[in-house]
Formats: sequence, structure tokens, C-alpha cells
Amino acid sequence: MFRALRRAHDRRRHAGGEYGWLFHPYTGDELVAIDCETTGVDTRTAEPVSIGAVKVRGDRVLTSESLDLRLKRPATLTGDSIRVHGLRGIDLDDGVSLDEALVTLLDFIGNRPLLGWRLDFDLAILNRQIRPRFGFDLPNSGIDVAQLFHRQQRRSVMEPEPRSQRFEAVAETLGVPVMGRNTALGDAVTTALMYLRLERVAMPDRREA
Repeated sequence: MFRALRRAHDRRRHAGGEYGWLFHPYTGDELVAIDCETTGVDTRTAEPVSIGAVKVRGDRVLTSESLDLRLKRPATLTGDSIRVHGLRGIDLDDGVSLDEALVTLLDFIGNRPLLGWRLDFDLAILNRQIRPRFGFDLPNSGIDVAQLFHRQQRRSVMEPEPRSQRFEAVAETLGVPVMGRNTALGDAVTTALMYLRLERVAMPDRREA
């Protein structure tokens, strides 16, 4: 309810602005899978170190139309986060600024629906950076692939529950290759492939967020 009210307020406020078009209903046939690698798991403090996105059209993942942004080193980068995503401080020396990355991301995703694995986490990370700079949260509708998988598994009488709901286990259950695990673009591509497999093997069940 709160999210819907905030989105309506943002739409009214920015209707005539530079990014007003982001609030228009999407009428195309593409989605965008997104993923962020971050300095931690607490959405109140974690900062993005890389952002990946890839377009999906029909039953194809358009790897030629993708985004792979490595950001400048954030102050909260620690050894623990480096062990997860493998990006050291030296690897981020030539990264783009956060402001530049966000502008690039907004232009890339436009008003297309978003796909994500635990999508709320990525949206919380991004919106915490987007709102102070642009005055709005991402208004895009969204599909959480983890939730979609869980709902379809619960409804299926043919497939047993997987031993784990972890990313890798679900990919294995769906017969999807894991593409560059714990890299932003790799996880975005894998998420897109999982979504397409779910769309093929079960009735569509999209959750608009």
C-alpha cells in the first residue's frame, strides 16, 4: 500500500520532468533482468559495487543488449564482501561514478518490467541511491523469480520440492546453467534464463510489484 502511494506521488511530481516517461505504462514486449553486487546484505547500509542488467524479449535473453557496470570503490567495501563478489579495491579503481552508473541504468531499463532474484533486495539498494539524486524510486513493475519458482513448485504435483531454495539449487532444478555466479551480469543472465524456463514449464504467474 505504501509503495503504491509513494509511486503515485512520484508520478504526479515528475510527470512533466526529464524522467516523466519512466512513469508511462509500458507497451512493449521486453523485460530487463537486473542484479547488484554489494558491500553487504543490510539494505540500510550496503552500497553497490557492480550493477548488471540484460534484456529479455520473447523467449530469448539478449546478451548483446546488456549492461555491466563496475563502480568506483565505495567506502564500505570490506574483506567479507570481496570474498563474495571477488571485486577488490584495485579492481574498482577505473570504475564509473555512482551518479554516472545510475543515469546509464535508468536509460537502459526505461519503463520496462524488471526481473530479479530476491528482487526487493536489489530495488532497496538501488532506490536508496536513486531517490536522493532523482527524487523518485524506480516505478517499474517487477517479477521476483525466487517467489515465482516457489509458488509454481507448491502448485506442482509432478516435481518434488528442491532440497534448497538457494540460487544455485533452483538453477539446477530448472536445468539452467549458472553464468558467472556472484557477478552482477552473470546473475542477471541466469535469473533471466530461470524465468524463461519457468514460463515454459508452468502457467505464467507474474506478480506485479
